Amino acid sequence: ELVLELESDFRNHIHNPLVCNSCRWTSAPFAQIASPRISCCAVAIMSKTLATYLDAVRSTLQAAMCLENFSSQVVERHNKPEVEVAQNKELLMTPVVVSRNANERVLIEGSINSLRVSIRIKQADSIEVILCKKLMRFMMMRAENFFILRRKPVEGYDISFLITNFHTEAMYKHKLVDFVVQFMEDIDKEISEMKLMVNWRARTVAEEFLGSFQT
Repeated sequence: ELVLELESDFRNHIHNPLVCNSCRWTSAPFAQIASPRISCCAVAIMSKTLATYLDAVRSTLQAAMCLENFSSQVVERHNKPEVEVAQNKELLMTPVVVSRNANERVLIEGSINSLRVSIRIKQADSIEVILCKKLMRFMMMRAENFFILRRKPVEGYDISFLITNFHTEAMYKHKLVDFVVQFMEDIDKEISEMKLMVNWRARTVAEEFLGSFQT
C-alpha cells in the first residue's frame, strides 16, 4: 500500500506540478532541466520527508523501548545487555531498519533488557565523509559523557547508541527518545555548517594565494 501511494503521488507530481506563487518556481521535471534551482517549495517538500522519517524513528523507538531487568541465563548473578551478547535468540527482537534513502537509515535492535540504535548519516560528497568521520570519532572518544553512546558503531553505520534497562530506570523514556531524534535532526545541520565553513576558508586561502601572483 505504501509503494502504491508513493507511485500515485509521483504520478500526480508529474501531471500536476507544484508552482510557487511567490517565486514562480515549478516542480515540473522538464522545467527543472531548463532552469534548475531550489525554491521554497522544494525546501518544504524536503522538510516534509525529513519530518516523516523522524516520526517513523520516534514511533519505532517508543515501541521498542520496553525494557526490564533480566539476569543472564549463562553466567550466574550477571546482568549483561542481551542485544550485545546475543547468546539467547529468544530474548532478541527482530531488527528494524527505518530508511529515508540508500545513504540515510537507522537500525533499531531490541532485546528484553537493552536497545541498540545505529544511525547512518547522510554524506553527499567526500568533504561530508571526512567531516562526519572526524565528528563521530570526536564524540565516541568522549562516550562516557553521553552515557548511552557506544565507543564503536555497528558495521555499516556511523554512530551507535546502547540503551539498557538501567538507563530507562534512571531517566525518562520519552526524554531518551527525544535525545536520539534531536541528535539525528541536529547532526545534519552541524555537518552542513562545517562544510560551509571549510568551503569559505578554502575560498579565502585560494584568493589570497592567487592574488600574490596577480601583483
